[in-house]
Amino acid sequence: MGTMNCPSSVPEKNLCRENEACNQAAAGREVFSSSSTVQAETSLLSAFKRDSEASKIYLAGPEYYSEDGQTFELRLVGKIKQQLSVDPTIRPEYPSPLGLTEFTKQATKVTLGRSLKPILENRVLEVQTPGYNAAVRLGAELLRVWSGNSPWSGPVYLSTPCDGSLASIFQAAGIHDIRQYYYWDEKQRGVCLDKLVEDLERAPQQSVVVLYASGHYPTGADLSENQWEIITQIIKGRRLFPFFLLPALALSTGHLGCDARPIQKCAALGMELICAQSFSHCFGQYGEGVGHLLCVLKDNYFLMAKQSQAKEIVKSLWAQPSVMGAHIVTAILSNPAHFIEWQEEIKRLVERCMLVRQVLRERLRHLGCPGFWDHLTHQRGLFSCIGLSDPQVDFLAYSKHVYLLPNGCLNVSALNGRNLEYVAESIRQATSL
Repeated sequence: MGTMNCPSSVPEKNLCRENEACNQAAAGREVFSSSSTVQAETSLLSAFKRDSEASKIYLAGPEYYSEDGQTFELRLVGKIKQQLSVDPTIRPEYPSPLGLTEFTKQATKVTLGRSLKPILENRVLEVQTPGYNAAVRLGAELLRVWSGNSPWSGPVYLSTPCDGSLASIFQAAGIHDIRQYYYWDEKQRGVCLDKLVEDLERAPQQSVVVLYASGHYPTGADLSENQWEIITQIIKGRRLFPFFLLPALALSTGHLGCDARPIQKCAALGMELICAQSFSHCFGQYGEGVGHLLCVLKDNYFLMAKQSQAKEIVKSLWAQPSVMGAHIVTAILSNPAHFIEWQEEIKRLVERCMLVRQVLRERLRHLGCPGFWDHLTHQRGLFSCIGLSDPQVDFLAYSKHVYLLPNGCLNVSALNGRNLEYVAESIRQATSL
């Protein structure tokens, strides 16, 4: 962005007791607790590891799991790995702090899609990062130094709920004014657009709004195209700054362009934006940590200066990213035949997740579980929010050895033919308490 000045009405430091009421009114909701979700996830995994029950089931892992319960490797990725291992043109050398140029070029192209104007006008900053969280961290660091004469410190708006590590990442970058906007409604088990709109309309101008372009974590509840139209107009009209997240690109719809459509919409409207994304999920490169940060600037006049700032920040954080995973992604995205084959494999993964959702919904209905379950098939991506109370989630963990995130959020791909029936029956018992 060009200059992003902190509004005078926004506190530079986190909220304290004497001005808490005033700032809550500006935020629209109570101050976001940065540690609650992280602690819940950490405690859940610790409890699972301590559980001596042989048939225990962990449904909160971040990876995609195949039908046999293992993390997957795409057949094409395995083939490309073999080819690259004997490629004489790939030499063991350090990449630029900004990463492999061809990788960032391809990643930007598939994300922005038809919104090619920012690319043609050379006003996109592209950086390869060692994973998704690293992309978020770099984006937060850049927000701090791109704000003009004084470091910018917020506010940043996060959805409730969201990835528990997000608030901590922004705070580690020196941004302490973290607020939340209403997103998931437990009663209707979906996105509450009215309250979401209300919170964004109350946000101070030039606030940063962190938005999942697709695959909302941990609920799997994405905005519809019509809802995105409303949100985009509010962001533009209120002069808010969109910070997009794509943690599992292509695993919501099975199509890169569809998953990234909100980003393309904002870019086409001439808006500045940041997008942190991961290519680890959709290419099965979990050990490699293939992340990417793209920043659409208002003018290419700022590009070289922003690149220099990004390089200095990267050198202080991780020096340079690893390259093998990026080479694999590049080889697939830049080859039309490979790209088609990869898309077909991704579609099968997405179709399996949707089938699991359908089967779980029907089993819960057949077992007579109280409540309605259509929201399971309205959600998309790896995660789903069933909608359970804390006592029900605790019952599943301690009595049935089934471990879910708060509110009954779970990784859909972790369900399979061996455990789905047991999980469904356990949910029935929990909802009958």
